[in-house]
Amino acid sequence: MRREIILAAAIVSSVAATPVLAKGCIRGAIVGGVAGHHVGRGHALAGAAVGCIVARHHYAQKASAQRTSPHR
Repeated sequence: MRREIILAAAIVSSVAATPVLAKGCIRGAIVGGVAGHHVGRGHALAGAAVGCIVARHHYAQKASAQRTSPHR
């Protein structure tokens, strides 16, 4: 139970730090949570945490590429 609370706090703090990437984190958490739920008991929260991190990384790279690309 304590581990789940720590993971949830980490997710909330990462979302609060960058509101621009919150949409990606929420999408990733939903997909990761569903995937973790289907893997087995107790993996939904871990899947949500990993999904949030992966989606935030993906959208951060996408935003960085848009900032550095020349406008046409």
